[in-house]
Amino acid sequence: MAYGLVDVRILQREYLLAISRAITAELDLQDVLRLILRAAVELVAGKAGMVALHHPETDSLRVAAVYGIPAAMVDHFAPLLRDIPPVDTSEPEAELTRRLQTIARRSNLGFTQMVRLPMISGGEAIGLIYVFLSGTPYHLPSEAASLLGSFAEQAAIAVKNARLYDQVNKEKQRLDAIIQQNADGVMILDRSLRITVFNRALSRMVGRLPEEAIGQPHEAVFKWLLLKTNMDLHEALANGWPLPGAAHLYVEGDLQRPYDEHLEAADGRRVSLGITYAPLMDADGRMTDIIANVRDLTRYREEEALQKTFISVVSHELKTPVSIIKGYAGTLRRQDAHWSPEIIQDSLAVIEEEADNLTDLIDSLLEVSRLQAGTFNLEVSEDVQLDRVVENTARKFGSQSNKHTISVQFPQDFPPIWGDERRLGQVMNNLIGNAIKYSPDGGEILIRGELHPQHVTVAVRDSGIGIPDHEQHRIFQKFSRLDNALSRKTEGTGLGLFLCKAIIEAHNGRIWFHKNPDGPGTTFTFSLPRN
Repeated sequence: MAYGLVDVRILQREYLLAISRAITAELDLQDVLRLILRAAVELVAGKAGMVALHHPETDSLRVAAVYGIPAAMVDHFAPLLRDIPPVDTSEPEAELTRRLQTIARRSNLGFTQMVRLPMISGGEAIGLIYVFLSGTPYHLPSEAASLLGSFAEQAAIAVKNARLYDQVNKEKQRLDAIIQQNADGVMILDRSLRITVFNRALSRMVGRLPEEAIGQPHEAVFKWLLLKTNMDLHEALANGWPLPGAAHLYVEGDLQRPYDEHLEAADGRRVSLGITYAPLMDADGRMTDIIANVRDLTRYREEEALQKTFISVVSHELKTPVSIIKGYAGTLRRQDAHWSPEIIQDSLAVIEEEADNLTDLIDSLLEVSRLQAGTFNLEVSEDVQLDRVVENTARKFGSQSNKHTISVQFPQDFPPIWGDERRLGQVMNNLIGNAIKYSPDGGEILIRGELHPQHVTVAVRDSGIGIPDHEQHRIFQKFSRLDNALSRKTEGTGLGLFLCKAIIEAHNGRIWFHKNPDGPGTTFTFSLPRN
């Protein structure tokens, strides 16, 4: 008989060891709680179980898992948690029995007895395990009580570990979300310089999907076309980076994005990137990872180049009329010359014309500044006779050039439109002026107006030099001018077509151009809504 009792104890201990291993090996909190409950119920041959975890921030117990209790009945067990210290089990037996009896009547589950096990780890209250029994009263032997106490300690360790794992996992998810949602590119390299993290912003910058970049060597993704700093990452590492006191490394250069029709960002465009590399060191001072913050500097570099172009163009365009005005004014003021009235009138006409050119240049620059500042507004008139605006502009230019023939063709029933008459006149000035400027050998300039059900169009066709294919993408950009011998001799700021596009789009219209299919030259067309 004594031998059988020892056998039972050994079996119980072996069973406890097995389930302890199982629950401490599991890291998912809900799985841990399910294992704990099933094992606890089996240990005392119970019918159901419940785990309530302690929440230090509110110093309260909350049901975290149940076993053998229908979900709809869980709320009935709330009195067992109310005003119960999570560590102290000295609650009077009579009070616990009374509460359980009340619960049994409400739930109709037939529970008659309850075993309550505190889960404590390192003096910290983790929670309580409840096991519910039914039938005749059950007496817990001292050996079984000792086993259950050991089980509860193991369960507390398992729950604590699972909670820590869950906390670490949530923190990792939060950091991953921060990295992925970051507007800057973020990349992490391992010790062998292979990419382990590659966020979406960086994917858009370099035109590669994250799954294509992760696992690749750094040099396979970042192949610099032009390096603007002294050295890249690999050269810096070869020269002893990271150095004490100079942990961060900044590299800037141009990269060619690959072309891929299935990836929106992969358009084959050249991009300028600035990368700050920061080493992550272990306790022994060895580098384990490199964290890289990447910024797209393309627009900044474009604006920088644009600023240089602006200074160059504007200084040249201002200098020319000012020099002419000063020259003619100085000539007229000479005391030793007696100019005829005709020469005086011609000289004054030149001065006036160059002053007008200066005014036009200043007006254009002001319009551009308003566009950039967002203060560009239309002075709208409901009835703009666009055909009359075109005819007046054509007549003005026709008197200035004897090489060109300017023809205007509008239908007689061309309707008035909604718009800003002054600015639409500015559009016609720019389009006709460009047609004359880039047709140095003369020829016909045809301006045609057409009616459509919802809109009207005006087309300006010239017989000039045309627009090369490689220049077409930047025709409507600021300070953009054709790069050829003629344009270098021809005055202009490159703002005219930029302003034309802005004015037409402010009228809810659009502007475009195409090569003439039946001869030399180009046709610029814009459309405006009739209503």
